[in-house]
Amino acid sequence: MTDVAGLLERFDAQLRAGISSEPGLCVERSGLTVRMSGLWDLVIHSNLTEATADDAIRLEMARPLPPGRKLEWKVYGHDRPSDLGERLRRAGFAPEDSETLVLLDLAATFPDTPLPAGVAIRSVADRAGLGDVAAVGLRAFGEDYSSMTDDFLARVEHGTVFFYVAYVNAEPVAAARLEMAQSREFAWLFGGGTVPEHRGRGIYRALVGARVRAAQARGYRYATVEARPTSLPILRRLGFVPLTSVTGWTWQPQAGGAS
Repeated sequence: MTDVAGLLERFDAQLRAGISSEPGLCVERSGLTVRMSGLWDLVIHSNLTEATADDAIRLEMARPLPPGRKLEWKVYGHDRPSDLGERLRRAGFAPEDSETLVLLDLAATFPDTPLPAGVAIRSVADRAGLGDVAAVGLRAFGEDYSSMTDDFLARVEHGTVFFYVAYVNAEPVAAARLEMAQSREFAWLFGGGTVPEHRGRGIYRALVGARVRAAQARGYRYATVEARPTSLPILRRLGFVPLTSVTGWTWQPQAGGAS
């Protein structure tokens, strides 16, 4: 896995520039940007130069947003121009914590990820299961995802999104999401949040293992994660390789002002 530039080119083509609309997500292409709306308002990919970047940023900021929503612009370390983040800052965007895009070759031998004692991991695909996912999100991240349940259910039925919940005595204590776009090489692992009192037990590692095995079973070649600093060491021990940095830049129109 030495051709990092080639892997990033394929990743961009398939999961960023080539992303498709599906239930709950509308994808729009301007020629310079690829923007998702629905569950999120997100510029997932851009093809910019020093001459076009500032105008593209202004055009995205001028587009309407639902009341109270933020626009996120995802900037990867290899995106151009090289000062795209600073241009977003000057336009009024604020950076989230930086993460690292890591990749696992699913053809390689993957380490065992045994379940901790007393923990069960289940794939969930109904409203009750997604309610458990939302409950974990609230306790693990302080984020309420319950408003997304209907859209996530539609995506589950569409066959591109899968949720896993870890339980201790029927209590949901950790949850994670796996996205497997159709006809793609790359499976995308998201989340992996664990409630504070159950951290440090290997539950996150076990959730990674469950999703890796699911992606392998469906014939995907690679698994990717946008890793926080806390999860990066675990993922590297499991064989994931860092490719580039990832920073989400967010902007919200002033209340009562035009978006």
